[in-house]
Amino acid sequence: MQKAVFDFQGHRGCRGLMPENTIPAFLHALSLGVTTLEMDVVITQDLKVVVSHEPFLNHEICSGINGKQITAANEKDYNIFQMSYAQLSKYDCGSKNHVRFPTQENFIARKPLLSEVFEAAASYIIKNKLPDCKFNIEIKSTVEGEDIFHPPYQQFTNLLVEVCEQYKVLDKLTIQSFDVRPLQYLRQYFPYISLSLLVENELTLSDNIHLLGFIPTIYSPDYVGVTDEVVKQCKEYKMQIIPWTVNELPDMKKLINMGVDGLISDYPDRFLLL
Repeated sequence: MQKAVFDFQGHRGCRGLMPENTIPAFLHALSLGVTTLEMDVVITQDLKVVVSHEPFLNHEICSGINGKQITAANEKDYNIFQMSYAQLSKYDCGSKNHVRFPTQENFIARKPLLSEVFEAAASYIIKNKLPDCKFNIEIKSTVEGEDIFHPPYQQFTNLLVEVCEQYKVLDKLTIQSFDVRPLQYLRQYFPYISLSLLVENELTLSDNIHLLGFIPTIYSPDYVGVTDEVVKQCKEYKMQIIPWTVNELPDMKKLINMGVDGLISDYPDRFLLL
């Protein structure tokens, strides 16, 4: 059996280097040799699948228009599910200096359609004779946000799968979520899609798997909670373990030595130093 390739994932493209979830960030991540582009998707009012971490315009990264400012207090008023994609495209989500990523290069950028990311990545890979990449796409659904910030999780999931089918990426696709509902739905109706359970809680690995109801392809916890025992349990379950978001070289090296199957990082340039 061929040994699996270690999975170096660029988080939101390369958030530490360029504005998150933008096409330039994804292409730069590819130039650095990532094996997987990690991203998040939300849904617009006209049911377009858009690459964005929040279902609203985060004040840290997006600028207002017509003299109105997006602030921490009003950012959720800029609800993407209440905007058409044409309206959303008017907002710049790349020019602001990010206080947590001071070395990030900034430029005018809009939130792209997922279809545009697939097209841009395919074109860039061919033009630069790069190996094909995989996609790790998070469904940003919550019970509380249903019908407010996104459609019902079944419709949300179907919209995402439809775009992925259209661009023929199902064989290099993983869908991830903290919300077990879309993962359970995918397991039932699209059992051939690789699934990743995102975890950020104090439960044990076994408890999280029990809540999900099946063993996913990938277990993806916050890296600070990864121990030798967690890695061992994943191997016993025959799951891959790919922690997030690992930005410092000593942590990367430690996790690799523990036996993880991949890393998700805001700084994929640091993978080259391993």
